[in-house]
Amino acid sequence: MKRSTIVGLVSVPIAIAGLYWLMIHGYLELSAYLLAGAVLALLVGTLWEWRHGHPKWAALLFAGAVLTAGTVGWYGWHLNAKLDDIQRVEDDVLDKGDRPAAKPTKALNILLMGSDDPQRSVEKPTVAELLASGEWNVGAYRSDSMMVVHIPADRSGAYVVSIPRDSYVEIYDDEGEPQGMNKVNSAFSLFGPFGTWRTVENLSGLRLNHMAIIDFEGFRDLTTAIGGVDVYVPETVTDTQTDTTWERGMVHLEDELALKYVRMRYGLTEGDFDRVDRQQNFLRAVMAKVLADDTIGNPVKFSNTLGSITSSLTIDQSWSTGQLRGLAFSLRGLAQDKVRFMTLPFDRYDTVPDAGSVNLIDEARAKELWAALASDRVGAYLEKYPDDELPDPRDVS
Repeated sequence: MKRSTIVGLVSVPIAIAGLYWLMIHGYLELSAYLLAGAVLALLVGTLWEWRHGHPKWAALLFAGAVLTAGTVGWYGWHLNAKLDDIQRVEDDVLDKGDRPAAKPTKALNILLMGSDDPQRSVEKPTVAELLASGEWNVGAYRSDSMMVVHIPADRSGAYVVSIPRDSYVEIYDDEGEPQGMNKVNSAFSLFGPFGTWRTVENLSGLRLNHMAIIDFEGFRDLTTAIGGVDVYVPETVTDTQTDTTWERGMVHLEDELALKYVRMRYGLTEGDFDRVDRQQNFLRAVMAKVLADDTIGNPVKFSNTLGSITSSLTIDQSWSTGQLRGLAFSLRGLAQDKVRFMTLPFDRYDTVPDAGSVNLIDEARAKELWAALASDRVGAYLEKYPDDELPDPRDVS
């Protein structure tokens, strides 16, 4: 056997191992360039061997180029297909009524909602199926997790603002008609996700570009796909509703335990506000795990992770696969510390007829926050009100 043949056979697995090492250590763009260079080299080698009268070697090199390019192309198609499979719902209801004016900016405001089924043992249509039918089933689903995700025009980071479920606000239906004061989570239960969309737009004055509804049951599978996440519990607490005790120290969250962590409110000093912190803390940990090099750079693990995310999502019809892909590409390499979490400013607790115990929003501070989001100046807002930001991971109850 020729020495060149031996070198060629040995170099292939070495090159594959080298590319894999680069991918799982975060050198994705370098890996892509090297892969493209390898395909080009194989094609050049094909031409050289052909011109020098070695058709068998030319055919072998050409087959290698086709196989490599085909594998990469199939993987890209496979990931794109997962984005295509996300459930989408018609959003033409947003054409009715008044909405905040759209601004000429590349910044994005996305409404993120957690969809929870209060009667999991009862078989019923999904949120997407209910919306497709045109008849929302009042009370079939609720959303105790509402976040406005603001992505600046320069894609330098992201800001996540949670709206506590008991915030007492004017509720709007899906066509933008006011329906009276109530807890903000009643908008989803009574009028569905577009009712929440309209309510948040009227509350904030921001025009929302898109929405994403995360099915909590499906989201549980994501923790399994990424191998769970670790969070720190600073003090031992007991959830009196589920009779679950959280011991002080690091806790590994996966599957059902992850749901218990983000749903807990009883036993926490600040109740709903501590639950919001837990939800944000969990999301922060999940993002860190998903964005880790050994997840994004591992083709199998990343495919499974993306599948778990997309299978539990429902988005608006206007959010095309191309736009999702473009947004993901524009945010590539986003560091964890560039995603900052905060909660809508709180004034005081109160009790009102029909709604019961509610949270009253600090109107003046909230106005400042929404204005900061609208003008891409959230950093300046957090410098002024640093306590509004989610605490360090080791200080979240």
